[in-house]
Amino acid sequence: MKYTNLPHTDIEVSKICLGTMTWGRQNLEEEGHQQMDYALEQGINFFDTAELYPIPATKERYADTERIIGNWFKKKRNRDKVILASKIAGKAEMTKFIRTTGINRESIKSAVEGSLNRLQTDYLDLYQLHWPDRTTNYFGKRGYKHSISDHWEDNIHQILETLRDLVREGKIRHVGISNETPWGAMRYLEESKVHASLPRMITIQNPYSLLNRLFEVGLAEICHRENLGLLAYSPLGFGTLSGKYLGDRKPENSRIALFPNYNRYSSDTAVKATQKYFELAQANDLSLAQMALAFVNSRPFLTSNIIGATTMDQLKENIGSIDVELSEEVLKGIEAIHNEIPNPAP
Repeated sequence: MKYTNLPHTDIEVSKICLGTMTWGRQNLEEEGHQQMDYALEQGINFFDTAELYPIPATKERYADTERIIGNWFKKKRNRDKVILASKIAGKAEMTKFIRTTGINRESIKSAVEGSLNRLQTDYLDLYQLHWPDRTTNYFGKRGYKHSISDHWEDNIHQILETLRDLVREGKIRHVGISNETPWGAMRYLEESKVHASLPRMITIQNPYSLLNRLFEVGLAEICHRENLGLLAYSPLGFGTLSGKYLGDRKPENSRIALFPNYNRYSSDTAVKATQKYFELAQANDLSLAQMALAFVNSRPFLTSNIIGATTMDQLKENIGSIDVELSEEVLKGIEAIHNEIPNPAP
């Protein structure tokens, strides 16, 4: 395994992070425990979860993923072996069964307490805002369009004050953002610069893959100049970049087969790009999944690459990508495809 530091800290994390959002929906608790056992054996010490998981979110299964992880900690007594990240869900139609008030002082405190109880731990190493309350371009929106119905009031100072208090109480160690825009990232960073007592956002968890490199447009420069670390999610585009859906295939129990509305990475253009990446991988004796993950692993703005798997074979292949070094020929081939079909899956 290879390791990096969470920015602005001495906390060493594996460059591959174990994602957990299928546990409790596509994976049973026992399977989640098996994945954590194997990941830890392979040197992965960084796990990412959220109060919202498993996905798709439902009232009946709400926060089951955190409970699965908490039961594993209780059984293994190894909380000190893991750098643990979780998230508070923002205001949205799909989260109204959790809360309707959005992210504020009361909801943050309540969410943290809930996560700590379910995870059976006294602290979280990294606590993230899952997405902004304001209306902006996240979750598949290519560009920003102002909405007259967006009545968001800037409460970023209050959010940071609340997170600061939780840091002082020892309940969280560091904070991050997720599904954020360049404006949002800089707004948080500047607020903590102006008010030195407020915690600094150290990571941003956004989508990044061969099919979606929009992160490079504005956020990559912020990562470089502000030392903000990317935690890349969906590096395989809901499994699309494994190649298993090519030829109109829909394997039984696969994510797209079970949840056809999760079509963010399945447009005709995205399929065309995936086919080209598949052919490039085949021509260089690589699996498409490992080439796609190795590309993400190689990015200079990456802190950790969040992988997810529903089978142990998938997990082993994904973790194995850390040992794959892409040649200049492959990297040039990737850029040629990207220039021809840029960002087909925002």
